[in-house]
Amino acid sequence: MSLDPATVKRIAQLARIRVTDDQVAPLQSQLNGILGWIEQLQEVNVDGVAPLTGAADMALRMREDRVTDGGIAEKVLANAPDRAGEFFAVPKVVE
Repeated sequence: MSLDPATVKRIAQLARIRVTDDQVAPLQSQLNGILGWIEQLQEVNVDGVAPLTGAADMALRMREDRVTDGGIAEKVLANAPDRAGEFFAVPKVVE
């Protein structure tokens, strides 16, 4: 499939892209290249390949829902500018 300049201008208008007359020819060749790639993809044999429409049909793996501190408090607080025990110490901002 090959696009003509009028179709390229129409596509640009629909996409709300301002295209000057000197930009139409390069854009036309780029769009024709993209359509060529699509034509190549249509030639690929996909018999026996199940379509993947998304991950909605997949079941999530379940894990035990338990609260932990992560066990790495020292690593987390290593870069803290100030700390109070196992907590970040921050300056008072409201009086």
